[in-house]
Amino acid sequence: MPQFSRDSFEQNRQLMTFIQSLAELHHATPAQVSLAWMLNRKPYIVPIPGTRHETRLRENIGAADIMMTADEVKKIDEMQDKMPMSRVFGGSKVVAQGA
Repeated sequence: MPQFSRDSFEQNRQLMTFIQSLAELHHATPAQVSLAWMLNRKPYIVPIPGTRHETRLRENIGAADIMMTADEVKKIDEMQDKMPMSRVFGGSKVVAQGA
């Protein structure tokens, strides 16, 4: 999977560092920021996180209280747009090799 290749490590690290900084800014966890980002993208996108623990369920619910700015959502989108993804995660960014 391209997003997990050695070459993608730096982009992954930059994205995670940015998400961590947003988590600190919003007094939230990175998981909450990730869910909030999905909730703030489009009104028809509804993330369905799974959990087996009540504490994670409460954490997930807390994502609804995070009000991200349009710039924060855009920045995450832009960072992800530069990352190659496999077909499992959208497929549109996969470039066939050797074709």
